[in-house]
Amino acid sequence: MGEQKKLYIKTYGCQMNVYDSERMAEALGGSGYVTTETPDDADMILLNTCHIREKAAEKVYSELGRFKGLKTANPDLKIGVAGCVAQAEGEEIMRRQPMVDLVVGPQSYHRLPELETKAREGRKALDTDFPEEDKFDHLAKRPKAKRGPTAFLTVQEGCDKFCAFCVVPYTRGAEVSRPVDRVLTEARDLVERGVREITLLGQNVNAYHGNGADGDWTLSRLIRELAKVEGLERIRYTTSHPNDMDDDLIAAHGEVPELMPYLHLPVQSGSDRILKRMNRSHTAESYLRLIERIREARPDILMSGDFIVGFPEETDADFEDTMELVRQVRYGQCYSFKYSTRPGTPAAERAQVDADVASERLQRLQALLTQQQTEIQAAMVGKEVGVLFEKVGRREGQLIGKSDHLHAVHAEASPDMIGKIARVRITSAAPNSLAGKVI
Repeated sequence: MGEQKKLYIKTYGCQMNVYDSERMAEALGGSGYVTTETPDDADMILLNTCHIREKAAEKVYSELGRFKGLKTANPDLKIGVAGCVAQAEGEEIMRRQPMVDLVVGPQSYHRLPELETKAREGRKALDTDFPEEDKFDHLAKRPKAKRGPTAFLTVQEGCDKFCAFCVVPYTRGAEVSRPVDRVLTEARDLVERGVREITLLGQNVNAYHGNGADGDWTLSRLIRELAKVEGLERIRYTTSHPNDMDDDLIAAHGEVPELMPYLHLPVQSGSDRILKRMNRSHTAESYLRLIERIREARPDILMSGDFIVGFPEETDADFEDTMELVRQVRYGQCYSFKYSTRPGTPAAERAQVDADVASERLQRLQALLTQQQTEIQAAMVGKEVGVLFEKVGRREGQLIGKSDHLHAVHAEASPDMIGKIARVRITSAAPNSLAGKVI
């Protein structure tokens, strides 16, 4: 291998992008790159973008503008844009920001070494295809390093749901599930490298239908098989769609000890009228009945969700339906956003809710969600929980880990406990974390 070069990756958005950034770093590792925490001394800067947030493309262009000085000072610096904004904007990125050398979509990042070579030769490198070859098969051949105790593992990509507000079907493509044997191989490899908890990822992860030796496997069957991997102590999955929560997956929450009691299940709205306009294909009532069944299978499960406030044509009555659904579910964690248009989606062409009205609704919703989260975390005080310690805390002698319910937990423990699960008695609760003592 030649002289090492420094790679700075900035990751935007979802957990799947975190996984993708790790794979990008591994792909470029074969070309002599090592990652760095700062762009100041990098030989390549790569922005791994997400199109979910408001004005995502404009924020990427603004970020690129901040790197002009670095490019001027070091003409050999290569700058790339990857991910969903790259897929959506394509050549427009290079037109608006000529200093960009490389643009690659989320389905093509296994080709990064070839694109990097092209950029080093002074040619513009662009790849936003949906290639037929399996990128994961290519990435499996890359060198891999020691890992921390937790890891993401993508098992499914793309979306066939076509929600009216979402660009994912256009930037990530149709739903595709990875074959069972490749998922199991990667999981075993992660465990061998020190991982104890795996979060299975997909745009619609519970729509997983991976090809196995005896036909298609569902997500629940995959989870049950992963639970047999020696050394893998915890399993999670995200993000799910209510329509894909089948009976066996619900049952798995009560039958598989390794499957953690935490479920992120977005509903988006509590109004049937708005859900229909969103093309969500479920109702508030069907969602509430689903929550009941999940809690029957695993009574202590912590529910998380997503909400969009101020969706086009949302009335005060529609919003109150959302507030009522939240009161009934009682979420331990939640993500809530004010609707923002995504060009090319059906909702972008509809009558928009006044921005001030949407902001006021969002404040009310977030106040209720914060109240629920605070109450649920306060109720943990005095209880014993399992904590997988992941890293050293800010204070000397302190470690930070995650509970079974995905709460961040601080406790006094020696560094050799990192990567191990300990019983911790919770002594206090803060807005976003818990503190406790190792038993």
